Amino acid sequence: MKQEIKGQGAVTNVHNHFEKNRYEKSIYDDDLEEELVKTQVQTIFPKTIVNKVKSPDLAMAYSMNPYQGCEHGCAYCYARPTHEYWGYSAGVDFERMILAKKNAPELLEQFFKKKGYKPEPIMLSGNTDCYQPVERKLKITRGLLQVCLDYRHPVSILTKNALVTRDIDILAQLAEKNLVTVSFSIPTINEELRRKLEPRTSSAKTKLQALDTISKEGIPTHVMIAPMIPGLNTMEILPITEAIAEKGALGFGYTLVRLNDTVEPVFIDWLEEHYPDRKEKVLNQIASLHGGKLGEKSVAKRKVGEGNMAEMIHNTFKIARQKYFKGKKIQPLATHLFDGTKGEQLRLF
Repeated sequence: MKQEIKGQGAVTNVHNHFEKNRYEKSIYDDDLEEELVKTQVQTIFPKTIVNKVKSPDLAMAYSMNPYQGCEHGCAYCYARPTHEYWGYSAGVDFERMILAKKNAPELLEQFFKKKGYKPEPIMLSGNTDCYQPVERKLKITRGLLQVCLDYRHPVSILTKNALVTRDIDILAQLAEKNLVTVSFSIPTINEELRRKLEPRTSSAKTKLQALDTISKEGIPTHVMIAPMIPGLNTMEILPITEAIAEKGALGFGYTLVRLNDTVEPVFIDWLEEHYPDRKEKVLNQIASLHGGKLGEKSVAKRKVGEGNMAEMIHNTFKIARQKYFKGKKIQPLATHLFDGTKGEQLRLF
């Protein structure tokens, strides 16, 4: 089994709770596991690409995701349940059935041209990674960045992949006008854990190198040290913050792990596969963060958590901020440069 799921986070395809019927593997399905590990990309053409973010605990006003599903295969990913709306499983399907929004750059232009639109920074990602492996070929994210540059619109990026360095030419031009920030997701610098926890992301070393490269280009960088998973990566808070500070990050954020909806069975199966000896300890400590539950949907509680474990995590990050990030700050992105007609004008030259 371990050989068959190499490069995946999920161990199985958990049942889609929107589906009346469920598929059970039989002893005759010899080719099923082989099929599950192959990534399939389906082109879709949505009507919109920009989403209004309504959660009061999130700093972004808008987000956009060029892909649905994510090849990175992070076992803890909160976006997994969204794949069920498309008729797929939050398990292996989430990692291997990728929906690519090929018309995303055109949709973004249409959004910018809306009468009376007032620009606010847009988060590129937020649900699934805009620089997951398929982006190397499709370049939808690069197209979105070019539209932002043409219209002088602020954009922030969140990714786990060093592929973002490919687009330094556009990012540097955006940074000159204070129109971009790049945030890396680095929940661990323990490479053995990284290979199991988020198997198809860039290695920890490569992420840090990419962070250094982009920072040296004058592009403001930030790191999300998330999620914090007791018993797996909480002991890395100070080593990670020290490492990212040395590579030029101007700030960091973090979240506590939450196993909402179908993320729970995916993560439990993952623990059983990779860390059976500490499975119960990790689950008990996660539950201690959320009043005895593995998940937490309350906007007021999901970032703060509760109990001694949550307090320890918060206090350690306070120490890290004081020790490695004192005086560092990312400036708010510019919105006054936006011109809804500029993109069309540039295309005439």
